[in-house]
Amino acid sequence: MYNYTLVTGASRGIGKAIALEFASHGHNLIILSSKSPSELDIVKSEILSYNVDCKSYTIDVSDYFQIETLKNSLSAFDINIDCIVNNAGISYFGLIQDMNIDDWHKIIDTNLSSAFYTTKVFLDDMIKKRNGCIINISSVFGNIGASCEVAYSASKGGINSFTKALAKEVAPSGIRVNAISCGAIHTSMNGRLSSDEISDLENEIPIGRMGTCTEVAKLAYSIYCMNEYMTGQVISIDGGWT
Repeated sequence: MYNYTLVTGASRGIGKAIALEFASHGHNLIILSSKSPSELDIVKSEILSYNVDCKSYTIDVSDYFQIETLKNSLSAFDINIDCIVNNAGISYFGLIQDMNIDDWHKIIDTNLSSAFYTTKVFLDDMIKKRNGCIINISSVFGNIGASCEVAYSASKGGINSFTKALAKEVAPSGIRVNAISCGAIHTSMNGRLSSDEISDLENEIPIGRMGTCTEVAKLAYSIYCMNEYMTGQVISIDGGWT
């Protein structure tokens, strides 16, 4: 049986950087994206250049049955998922009065429920082997909230609590669960910001700039490498912003 790291939302940004970081250290990868199959193929090609294996799937992680189907498909390849990086996420910017019910459910299902789905589907195998690592990508807004991003903040607050509770539940089975609470990171999610807004934001950050996807990826891999006593933590990477 071969060990693989599974990364959701891996076609770009933080997910892509994490997948490449793990590949650079010799990890086989399962990479997922709900859209942009051409971008996912590019990431796969980059991963393969590290002489590791990579399988890519265009699936919607907010749909439990698609995750379950993925698990069944992987069983044919004798694959063991020993690390899950729950990175898939979307945002919504606007007043809560203007947000419709479908938008709310899409945010919660993609950002929060998907972490439950991947965990539920792959956890039994981790428990049987008494080994596993789950890393959830969160946001500082999960701690402090953000005006006009109520659903996003709620989903990330849920990720933080999910991380802490799950860590306590599975620690006796040798499984570690941690989260990374990202500050302002250069990703397409921040593409709505004007250059002036980015400048104002960077002036608020003590280190004087936004973070990079590579910096988050290196933190994710360092968490993977930590000893078993490192679990149940929500670790901030925000340049001193919060």
